[in-house]
Amino acid sequence: MKIKFKNIDYWILIPFLLLAAIGIVMVYSASSSAATLQGLQSTTYLKRQIIFVIIGLFLCTFFYILKINMLRSKFFVPYFFLFVVGLLIFLLILKHFKPSVAVNGAAAWIHLGPINVQPLELAKLSLVLYLAKIYSSRMLRIRQLPFQKMMKEILPPLFLTSIIIYLTLKQPDLGGAASLAAIMLLMSFASGMDLKYVLGIVVVLSTAFGFGYFWLKQQVLNGSSASSYQIQRLLSFYHPFQLEKAGGSQLVNSYYAINNGGLWGRGLGNSIQKLGYLPEPYTDFILSITSEELGVVGVIIILGLLFILIARIVYLGLRADEVYLSLLSYGIATILFVQTVFNVGGLLGVLPITGVTLPFISYGGSSMLVLSCCMGIMLNVSIKLRQQKNLN
Repeated sequence: MKIKFKNIDYWILIPFLLLAAIGIVMVYSASSSAATLQGLQSTTYLKRQIIFVIIGLFLCTFFYILKINMLRSKFFVPYFFLFVVGLLIFLLILKHFKPSVAVNGAAAWIHLGPINVQPLELAKLSLVLYLAKIYSSRMLRIRQLPFQKMMKEILPPLFLTSIIIYLTLKQPDLGGAASLAAIMLLMSFASGMDLKYVLGIVVVLSTAFGFGYFWLKQQVLNGSSASSYQIQRLLSFYHPFQLEKAGGSQLVNSYYAINNGGLWGRGLGNSIQKLGYLPEPYTDFILSITSEELGVVGVIIILGLLFILIARIVYLGLRADEVYLSLLSYGIATILFVQTVFNVGGLLGVLPITGVTLPFISYGGSSMLVLSCCMGIMLNVSIKLRQQKNLN
């Protein structure tokens, strides 16, 4: 145990701790005014985020000292996967019988008193663990068998993965579904599957998301309020200023925040856009507030730390001899990468606004706890590779 902590991978640990600390500071700065307007103490979200980080550190430590083979146990992986599917189904049932649980048009949270659980975050981790186990055990057959027999190997896991994506789309949560689809796609490619089959999966997923987009649009035309919020956020990135009063205000105020900050920012706590102009500035638009207060320099530091983290995890995946460890690394790197791209792309207007949060920085317990588990797993992978003398 002492050896494990003595040889911990600082290329993962330090960026993780720095990002968590920056997240605590920025959550307080971005949420204090909003909390006051909600009739709460200005430190409410700060206290909650600190608790999330502390619990996250315990979870990170637990997954670091855990034997890595426990994660691919024939009991743990399927039961965890089924548990997540059960939570997603429960959300849809809850939405049907109690429509008021929907927040901003999507039923994505299970409310347990003061705690809100977002099954999507658990779904990301369960999908990585499931695909890493399945693909690593079937890799040789996937690479060597003829097409028909190969399809028998990959169709069952792809079908089960599609169920999770479908249940997420039905919330509706396009950003979450797209994140899950990206995990499935990249892990399928990393498993050694022929590129033409991966492209086939891309076509199928693109078609599914196309139907999902037009379904949401039709819901708006039919006057369904449950989906109108989602489609307005999707459409507003085309013409944010023209649609400012119909869903584009978040993106417009994001632009204002970034412009106000300039290179060095207005100073910590001095954001204007968080004062009622940018709704819930401590969640998916927290980087806009960061840009306004800490400038482009502050944003570059945050994105730089995320890049170091993702690059290190990918490096570990490349150096691993075991296929399982490689796929595990690529899957966790994909979670971080996709969330970062979707979040930054949304606030810049390059991608539709889908409500995807920024890893470690945005307020949220489910995301922080799951990402902390991911960091513990990657620290565990790193020490295992060091023990195998695969790293310098």
